[in-house]
Amino acid sequence: MKLYLTLLHLSDTVRYQMACYSTREAAKQLGLSLITLKRYIAAKKIPLPPITRVGGVRVRLWAEGDIKRVREILPKIQNGRKIRYQTEKRRHDNKKK
Repeated sequence: MKLYLTLLHLSDTVRYQMACYSTREAAKQLGLSLITLKRYIAAKKIPLPPITRVGGVRVRLWAEGDIKRVREILPKIQNGRKIRYQTEKRRHDNKKK
C-alpha cells in the first residue's frame, strides 16, 4: 500500500508529494524481513515514525526520510547471535592459554 500525501499550496500550482510506506514495505526497502524489522522496533533499536490516522485506523507511515535514517543505523546494530559466538570463542581461546 503506497500512500501519497499531497500538500497543496495556497494556489493549486505548487504540489509536493511525499511517498509513504507501510511497515511491510519499509522492511522491503531496507532489505529486511518484516519480522526482523518488528524485532528491532520492539527492542527499540530504531526510531519509529509517528502514528497517523488513515480512515479511522491508526498506522505508522514510513516516509523516505524515516527509511533513510534507519538505513544509516542498521550497520551499527549488532546481531546478538554473531556477537555471542564471537565472545564464547574468545573465552574458550583465553582458557586454553
